[in-house]
Amino acid sequence: MTTTTERPPTPIAAPKASGEPRFHRKRPRVFSVGLPLALYLLFTLVPFYWMIVFAFRPADSTSMLPWPITFDHFDTVWNTLGFSFFFKNSLIVAALSLVLTTFVALATGYALARFKFRAKIPLVMALLCSQFVPGAMLLIPLFQVFREIGLVDNLFGLIVADTVFQLPLAAMLMAGFISQIPVELEEAARVDGCSRMRAFRIIMLPLLRPGLIAVGSFAFIGSWNNFLFGLMFISSQDKFTLPVGLSYTIGSYNVDFGVLAAGGLIAAVPVVAVFAIIQKYLVQGLSAGAVKG
Repeated sequence: MTTTTERPPTPIAAPKASGEPRFHRKRPRVFSVGLPLALYLLFTLVPFYWMIVFAFRPADSTSMLPWPITFDHFDTVWNTLGFSFFFKNSLIVAALSLVLTTFVALATGYALARFKFRAKIPLVMALLCSQFVPGAMLLIPLFQVFREIGLVDNLFGLIVADTVFQLPLAAMLMAGFISQIPVELEEAARVDGCSRMRAFRIIMLPLLRPGLIAVGSFAFIGSWNNFLFGLMFISSQDKFTLPVGLSYTIGSYNVDFGVLAAGGLIAAVPVVAVFAIIQKYLVQGLSAGAVKG
C-alpha cells in the first residue's frame, strides 16, 4: 500500500496596489515611432512644399499657399527656356545608362558570384576602392580621353561617363543578389539539358527581377541627377540635361524662384513616379542583396 503526500497549495500573490509604480510599462508608440517619423517628414517635405508654393503662385504674390494657381512659370520653363529639350536629353541619357549599367553589372555580378578565379579578390577590392574616389577627381582624365576619341559635347560620352561611374556599386549589389539564389537550381536545369546561358535566362532572370529593378532604379536616378558630368562634357545648349539647365536659371544678381521651382518640379516628377511604381520590387531587391554579398 503506497502513501501519497499532498503538496501545500501555492500561495497566490497579492495584487499590487494601485499607487505602486510599474517598471515594465511600455512606452506609447506615438513617442517611439510616431514622433521621429513626424519630425523626419517635416524636415523632408517642407522644402518640397515651398517649391510647390513658388511654382504655382504668381510672381508678385507673397502668400504662403499656392493660390491663386498659375502655370506661367511652367510655360516659361518649358517653352521659353527650352526645358523640353533638356527633359528629352536627360531621359535619353538616363534610360541608356540604365540599360548599359544593368547589363554590365549583371554579367559582372554573375561572374563574381558563381565563378572562382585568381583575380577575383583583387577585382572586388578594386571595385570597392573605386567608390572612395570623388567624381570631381575623374573630370580631367575623363575629359582628355573623351576629347581624343571625340566624345566631348556628345550625349553618348555622357552616357559612358555615367555608366562607368555607377558600375562598381551596381556590380557589387548584383553579386549580392545572385549569391542569394541557390546554385542547385542552375545545376538541376543543366542536368535536364539546358546550357548555362539557357539556364540563366530561364531560371535566374525571373528570380533576379527585384534585384534588376533595384540596380536599374539607382542607375536611372544617378544619371538623371548627375550635374557634374553634364556641366563638364556638354557645351551646346541644345544638349544640356535638366540639372545643367536648372543651373542656368540662377542669374548673377537675381533669382526667379518661381521659374527655378517650376523647373525643379519638372525634374522631380519622373523620379517620384519611378519610385512610386517600383517601390515594392525595390524593397524586395534591397532586402535580398543586403543579407549576403
